[in-house]
Amino acid sequence: MSTAAAHELEARWRQDLAAWAIPEEILGQALESPWCYPARLFARRADDQLASPSGPSYERAAEALPLGGSVLDIGAGAGAASLPLGGQAGRLVAVDPEQAMLDAYAERATRLGKAVRLVKGRWPEVAEQIAPVDVVVCHHVLYNVAEAVPFLGAMNSAARRRVVIELTAQHPMTPLNPLWLRFHGLRRPDRPTAEQMHELITALGWQVSMASWSRPASGFGDFAELVAQTCRTLCLPPELMPEIDVALREQGADPSEPGVLGGARQLVTLWWDPSR
Repeated sequence: MSTAAAHELEARWRQDLAAWAIPEEILGQALESPWCYPARLFARRADDQLASPSGPSYERAAEALPLGGSVLDIGAGAGAASLPLGGQAGRLVAVDPEQAMLDAYAERATRLGKAVRLVKGRWPEVAEQIAPVDVVVCHHVLYNVAEAVPFLGAMNSAARRRVVIELTAQHPMTPLNPLWLRFHGLRRPDRPTAEQMHELITALGWQVSMASWSRPASGFGDFAELVAQTCRTLCLPPELMPEIDVALREQGADPSEPGVLGGARQLVTLWWDPSR
């Protein structure tokens, strides 16, 4: 496919993401940002993956990483994507715009006895600060990236051996769509999807592979934490948490397994080997 096709697909991706904007009349009622999640959620996910590294994303990165090689983690959070590779890697680089996330990453890297370079900033703005690495990993970031072509291009340029992306099959907020309708009368989008990203990467001329899989949801410590976060995400006041509790249960949330709404996460791994 042509570069023109890639930019057309990027424009569609950007438009689909823009449709997720929360109307001002609802956003104005929010006491906290609906887009922010506590660092402890990312820390729990990193700890779960460190305790038992698994899944296609981990496997595709590990098989391309030489012993003592280097890994760049874009949107690193607490390190779920890259720290499990620490036993193989000789150099780890973590990029994230949030200092709390970099602190959580550094804490776990120190615990593992791994030196890591922490870069505070957004990709690809900080790309020129980072030397090429063997493997680039990027988990659960792309649904926040409107300008996907330069983001992907900088990843491809940074990787000597492989790029590995993980994202949910659909936008991660999709499971809450029935609750937006219930509490606000607002119909939410169902795009973009991981399949769109696969199509876009293919259009850029890279031989990208795709694996669909699922993982038990993790992150929330208990059901009350899930209820509170859902209330914030829906821009609702705390006094409505009892109603959110009921609504989540009716949507199938299991209080004994408070990962995310909908149980197991439906995930997609995309990977390719850059050609030079």
